[in-house]
Amino acid sequence: MDSGAGDRVDTAVATPAVSVVMPVFNGGRYLHDSIRSILGQKFDDFEFIVLDDGSTDNSMHLLSEWAARDRRLRLHRSGHNLGLARSSNHVVALARAPLVARMDADDVSHPDRLRRQWEAMRDSGVALVGTLSDGIDRDGRRVRPRDRWRLRQRSRFAPFPHGSIMFRRALFNEVGGYSEAYKYFEDADFYRRLAEHGRVVVIPEVLYHYRYHIESASVAMLAGEMAQALNLLDGGPPVYQEHYHKPGDCSDGEEQTLKKIPPDIFYRLGAVRLWAGHSPGILSPVLRHGAIGWNRATIRTLLWAVGGSVSPSALRWLLYCSIKTRDHIAGRRLPPGELCEWRSEWAG
Repeated sequence: MDSGAGDRVDTAVATPAVSVVMPVFNGGRYLHDSIRSILGQKFDDFEFIVLDDGSTDNSMHLLSEWAARDRRLRLHRSGHNLGLARSSNHVVALARAPLVARMDADDVSHPDRLRRQWEAMRDSGVALVGTLSDGIDRDGRRVRPRDRWRLRQRSRFAPFPHGSIMFRRALFNEVGGYSEAYKYFEDADFYRRLAEHGRVVVIPEVLYHYRYHIESASVAMLAGEMAQALNLLDGGPPVYQEHYHKPGDCSDGEEQTLKKIPPDIFYRLGAVRLWAGHSPGILSPVLRHGAIGWNRATIRTLLWAVGGSVSPSALRWLLYCSIKTRDHIAGRRLPPGELCEWRSEWAG
């Protein structure tokens, strides 16, 4: 592990109340916004630990410039790419504070985020606190509104972005941090283990801005990988295996097999593409690889796929209005100014 200048820590400096940690891999496009949002926090008793995880773009250069300008930013560098779980564990291991706040390199934090979360963590029974978010596009424009409706529903997946969380470092160590076994769902696995040791709560206000942008990998490839990971998270074997054959590769009588992918996987991927300003791009993959069956998830996904193919902008407008409406309804039923406990399906 190669280290940057930020490795030199003045032990005479008092331990901060919060350590903000951020692994970075090829995040140069959005780094200025992300870093500026942390260094501009109203709450100032924190250190900012950044790990460049083997970036091949200009991330390290930009991070070095920021580290030279602000002593609160401690910069470290990995000699090679560790991946999300390992880089996340490594950067938490560098933290000195009893409370750790996560930050993602492409998102933006509200100036009052750390103060509000630090206050929530004064309750010793709270293991982790996240915040609601809205969605922004690559240029920072708000494209998706807050959704308090999710706070009233039981769900497998948390109603807050991974980058918005603050947790107790001692509990992180006790549960073993992030597991490398659950690619794409490292955060969900971490939350369910942490919830066995304390409350997982949500600040029902937008204190985090989640950025939507698309991956370079194809939807079909990502869907297959995510389906395998989700099945493993649910306690099953990795059954969603894809077997592709070129024409003429199969012997007589040999079947070309493709395990079907749950429609919810395509829905999740399509949503990211849609809010990023593109067509969901899932109609063909759903018809070719989806586990088609007449249920609510399949119907919703097919409607999305068709609507997004015809007019992505119209679909975005309809969804924006729908989310705004249900957020307003949910807000009238939530206690004002109070933390909400995540109603996790993992809890049974």
